[in-house]
Amino acid sequence: MLPNLLNALHVLFAALWVGGMAFALLALRPALAALEPPQRLALMAGVHKRFFLLVWHAMPITLLSGYGLLFGVYGGFRGTGWHVHLMHLTGLVMAGVFLFIALVPWRAMRAALAAGDAPAAAAANGRIRTLVALNLALGLLTVGVAAWGKMG
Repeated sequence: MLPNLLNALHVLFAALWVGGMAFALLALRPALAALEPPQRLALMAGVHKRFFLLVWHAMPITLLSGYGLLFGVYGGFRGTGWHVHLMHLTGLVMAGVFLFIALVPWRAMRAALAAGDAPAAAAANGRIRTLVALNLALGLLTVGVAAWGKMG
């Protein structure tokens, strides 16, 4: 029963994290063109605040449930295939990228908005977008590796 719970948590929170990034970049961002730049920045500040709070929870749950499966079910790295090793690597890189986003450009965007510096806030938001795109690519790679490794 515990392995099923760990697997469900792992898949659900990974899907939430990766799916949220896909929504933000592929649906929300293009739709923002209908808004004026100050409105876009205000909306993105609210989106980032909510989504990053979600990822602060999803990321550790995804990692911890993965470790629970790895060591509690599969007996460690020796009992797993290449796909688990690659998922582990990409998951850790994604976590590092997220931590950087949250601690550097997101903090800079909030400070710029508080100071009324729209150009600096827009620049920080651009850095966030670039890093989220990187994390989305890593997340999609991870999902593909998981699916491929599970079947092969």
